[in-house]
Amino acid sequence: MRASVVTSAVVAALVGFGGTLALIVAAAQAVGSSPAQTSSAVIGLCLSMAATSAFLGWRFRMPIITAWSTPGAALVAGSHGLTPSTAVGAYLLVALLILATAAVKPLGALVQRLPVAIAAAMLAGVLFRFCAAVFTSAQADPLLVLPLVVLFLVARRISPFGAVLAILALGIAFAFFLGRVGPLPDAIPAPALTFIWPQFDMEALIGVGVPLYIVTMASQNLPGLAVLQAAGYRPPTPPILAVTGLSSLVTAFFGSLTSNLAAITASICTGPDTHPDPAKRWLASPFYALSYLVLAAGGASLVALIAALPPGLIAAFAGLALLGPLVNALGTAMADAPRRFPAVLTLAVTASGVSMLGIGSAFWGLAAGLAALGIDRAGHR
Repeated sequence: MRASVVTSAVVAALVGFGGTLALIVAAAQAVGSSPAQTSSAVIGLCLSMAATSAFLGWRFRMPIITAWSTPGAALVAGSHGLTPSTAVGAYLLVALLILATAAVKPLGALVQRLPVAIAAAMLAGVLFRFCAAVFTSAQADPLLVLPLVVLFLVARRISPFGAVLAILALGIAFAFFLGRVGPLPDAIPAPALTFIWPQFDMEALIGVGVPLYIVTMASQNLPGLAVLQAAGYRPPTPPILAVTGLSSLVTAFFGSLTSNLAAITASICTGPDTHPDPAKRWLASPFYALSYLVLAAGGASLVALIAALPPGLIAAFAGLALLGPLVNALGTAMADAPRRFPAVLTLAVTASGVSMLGIGSAFWGLAAGLAALGIDRAGHR
């Protein structure tokens, strides 16, 4: 046992939580969640991270840590026409699809056959709108947003993980200094879970549920497995998907987004900096879980604080946190030259925000890219 095991776990939890909490709050607000439902969604996610990471790490003796889907949160936050009940219905569909992927090998193989360039382009289209919103917010409120952009550019040269936390801390302090924070609750809210009855709306299931499943698998679970493999582990894919899918199924009723493998933050706990012996790095998992239990206890208070901040500041937090994932998605989408045109078409349709038949742009972007790819392939036969 080394102190580095504890510090790696705590840093991974803080980066994963603090770096994207504003986006989770934005996603909950986009579907019309009340403050109690928003804090319930965050607390449910924290409890899911704690339970799944602790169990998977202990069961398989690997540094398996879980997270929520940051791109998935961006997808929900950019959707229109959702309610808390229809969002829960979409989350339940995603959880069932993940469980089916774990149980049915052909479905898992089908997901892996989805062209990576197309999936990455759809993700880039979702993320682009949030990253662009940083600069529209800067135009509307330069005094509040521009200093954060400058700090982010400087901080990321020192620590890409720490840069997001730095702008979160400074942004909150700056908002208080400028007197731009709205009214806060008189008393600290007690952490509580709020049950939400699901509503299975076909437009939400197709327009949000299906793209959310693809984004979760393509941008979180598959890269998360790759991170573990790159560190020398052989992760058991079906059990991992089954555990995260089952947890997502339970927490969806409390308004929580889907749980999945951590991708970027997982690298904090899988390398030699955590422990020189790969067989002992799994000890980071229970400390990571403990960190999320602590965060769950304070989740309601943090949500209340985030909700009181200016909207432009929330947009800046979310957009700057998503710049890194956007760079990775664009790089993946453009790397495959023969599929570059279908990928660009996917990105353009998704980023346009177009909605037809009540179904959002992520689905139509994916459909357009696959159609273009099919036509290209037919022309070469």
